[in-house]
Amino acid sequence: MGEQSSFTHRTTGSIFLYPVSEFFGIPLDQVNFLACQVFAVGAAFWFRLYLSPQHASTVVRHAIATLLGAFFLIFCFGWYSMHIFILVFACYWIMLNASIHNIHRYTMIVAMGYLTICQISRVFIFSYGILSTDFSGPLMIITQKTTTLAFQVHDGIGRKDDELTAEQRRLAVRTRPSLLQYLSYQLNFLSVLVGPCSDYRDYLQFIAGTHIQSRQAESGRRTGGAGWGAEPSPVGAVTHKLGICAICLFLFMTLTKSFPIAYNTDAHFISHASFPMRLIYAFFSIQAARPKFYFAWTLADAINNAAGYGLSGVDANGRASWDLISNLNIWEIETATSFKMFIDNWNIQTGVWLKRVCYDRAPRYRTALTFVLSALWHGVYPGYYFTFLTAIPITLAARAVRKNFRQYFLCSASVKLGYDMLTWLATQLAICYTVMPFLLLAVEPTLSYYSSSLNTLLQEDAPAVPM
Repeated sequence: MGEQSSFTHRTTGSIFLYPVSEFFGIPLDQVNFLACQVFAVGAAFWFRLYLSPQHASTVVRHAIATLLGAFFLIFCFGWYSMHIFILVFACYWIMLNASIHNIHRYTMIVAMGYLTICQISRVFIFSYGILSTDFSGPLMIITQKTTTLAFQVHDGIGRKDDELTAEQRRLAVRTRPSLLQYLSYQLNFLSVLVGPCSDYRDYLQFIAGTHIQSRQAESGRRTGGAGWGAEPSPVGAVTHKLGICAICLFLFMTLTKSFPIAYNTDAHFISHASFPMRLIYAFFSIQAARPKFYFAWTLADAINNAAGYGLSGVDANGRASWDLISNLNIWEIETATSFKMFIDNWNIQTGVWLKRVCYDRAPRYRTALTFVLSALWHGVYPGYYFTFLTAIPITLAARAVRKNFRQYFLCSASVKLGYDMLTWLATQLAICYTVMPFLLLAVEPTLSYYSSSLNTLLQEDAPAVPM
């Protein structure tokens, strides 16, 4: 189950790897995506070793990163990649010509508007039988990058320093980027397919070769020391993350396909399975849906690290942390004891983007507006709105419960352990309830899932009537 059979060997991009798709029985769009990302790992190491700032100018590094990224887009998505290029150039025109006081607003409207138009077209073009990797993914990343940069340019040029928070001052961009700098930030091969979205200033420092020194100086200011000595090698971090990718790929090819999400709405299963059995299956099918996200985001992180980008600091024992732009924390997700803890560790950089462009700037209703923006960014499938609108009251309720009751369970380690186990179970069940529409996409299966669950529960709870 999963993608419809008519999409098994379909792609909007190159058919060069069609024999590989046929041999392994893997959809061609996935083969193209994986081929580009595997190639990107090698290209990233080459970029770091042979196109380092000591061997190549920033112009060359910007140009090569951009050309490779553009090639990946065309290879994977063919003429559909034009949507990405159109949005990139449209937002650059706004950056050059719009008033600095409105540059962020116009960019947000154009980027989100164009993304929404493309998302609507996907519904009619693919009729819910979407390819697992289509052009909308990179377009979503470009939307994050264009709006992030627009807000940071607005902060750096259009606002006074005393109007900014400490973080906004640190990230503010004081001059409009050149075309090459802009294209490199938007289209570089390190993040063009999956992301993550990083800050413009961090990316420029990486290209210029001052990224490590900047993180070292920041670490030294924070700890009161001199930072660290030689530049840390990313090989250990990349090897570790590639190992995680291999495990996640194996789980995706086995576990994910053994627990298809669509079976939650299967008529026979609904009519014959008890409510506890359906709840258990929902739990395992949601768990089984995660490895593909873990794989894609961890591989993207490894690619950036292989190029020497993503160092966040070095601890007191000299261990380097390559998680500056990591998109997830698998352990924290799987052991989350609150809805917020889960959200904070899932698609991290998207959460950072939502916080910086919406939550921190909204005058009121911050949580609600942030969830609405998140739903709009994900697309127009009704299931997204079921998920994010349901998440608003769940998040607010969980926050209130934690604030008012958690302190009563901190009296001893055993009591806290019991509380953590209970809240972990409650969080996982809340995730099952909330995320299911996100994966089902359409209204009919979503309503079928919720109504059948309610009916099953009511029937099992109802007392038997003697005949």
